[in-house]
Order: sequence, then structure tokens, then C-alpha cells
Amino acid sequence: MSSIELSKRQEHILVIVEEFGPITGEQIAEKLNLSRAALRPDLAILTMSGLLGARPRVGYYRTGKTPSDVIAGVLGNIKVAQLQSQPIAVKNTCTVYDAIVTMFTEDVGTLIVVSENGYLEGVVSRKDMLKATLSGTNLNSLPVNVSMTRMPNIVVTYPNESILVAAQKLLSHQVDSLPVVNVLDVEGSEKYQVIGRFTKTNITRLFVQLVSK
Repeated sequence: MSSIELSKRQEHILVIVEEFGPITGEQIAEKLNLSRAALRPDLAILTMSGLLGARPRVGYYRTGKTPSDVIAGVLGNIKVAQLQSQPIAVKNTCTVYDAIVTMFTEDVGTLIVVSENGYLEGVVSRKDMLKATLSGTNLNSLPVNVSMTRMPNIVVTYPNESILVAAQKLLSHQVDSLPVVNVLDVEGSEKYQVIGRFTKTNITRLFVQLVSK
């Protein structure tokens, strides 16, 4: 996938195709006073991005897609499993003190709290840790599950979910990360097995990769 940020020449090509299409590459090159070879990379970028279509012996035409449509299409086709990070988790028997140490050692804003079997129990944020610290309770004896947000009040995502849906969850729930889970039936009870985490950093890294190609 190429950069969605178009050059002035590529924008000019879109205008020409919009007005005169279908139009051949030679005709576009003539209108821009360029050689067909010089124009080839720009036409390749515009067709690969989905902004232009091309038919043999007919020429180039506008697909009707906008850069926003292209971005939405890309995000809709990429699954969470392709971008997810390793989960940063602590056991539900962990103390608040140990959770704070883990949070700053791993440089994350949210920790996933799991059971001994790795099932999702809760999440705990820096704000939760700050509240616990200000409570005056001995942090070495206070279990992290006292401060965490518990199920079913946790927003999760799934490995086969599109990153567009996952990103919408991040924004609508105003959180910086989501546990990535598999849903299991354990003795008739639904359990969430934590297999990763999906963060705003994952989205940012994807955009950097897209515009760098």
C-alpha cells in the first residue's frame, strides 16, 4: 500500500482523469508535458491505492473512492492478530506495589490482570494505581484485584476482528489499550483467554509503515 498523502502531480492526474477519463497513460503524459515512463510510478501508486482503475485498451478512470475510503478499506482488511503486541499481564494475586513496579518497568499505562490459568480477570490503569497509593493502605499487602476494573466492564477485542473496529473501541471507550482474547467454554462457563493486547501505539505504527512504503 502506498502513501495516502498524494503529491501535487498525483492530485493533478486525478483531476485530469476526472475530467477526461477514460484516458490513456500517453494522453495523461501529453497533458502534463511528461514522458509516459516518467508518469508510470505515479499511475502505479494511484491504481494500487484504489483511487484509479485501469482497463486494457480503454485507459484510466476514477473509481469514485476518496483517500478516506482507501484508508477505511485498508483498516477494514487488517486483523487485530496482525498488529497485536504481547500482553503485559499480572496475576490477580499480585500486590498493588508489584503491579506499579511492573507498570513502570514495562512502560505501559494499563496492565491486564489474569487468573492462574491466564483467563482475563480485570484491567488496572495508572489512575487506579494512583488512587490506591493515595488511600494510605500498605501497597505491599493490598491485592491488585481490589483496584482493578472487573468483567463485564472491560472492553476486549478478538484476533479476527478488524483493526478499524478495534480502533473505534479505543476511541469510544477512551482507553489506551484492549486485551486481545479468545473466547473459551470452560465447564459450561465462558472464559476469555488473554493472547495479546491492542494499543494506540499499534495503530500509530501501522500508519507510519503505510506512509513509508
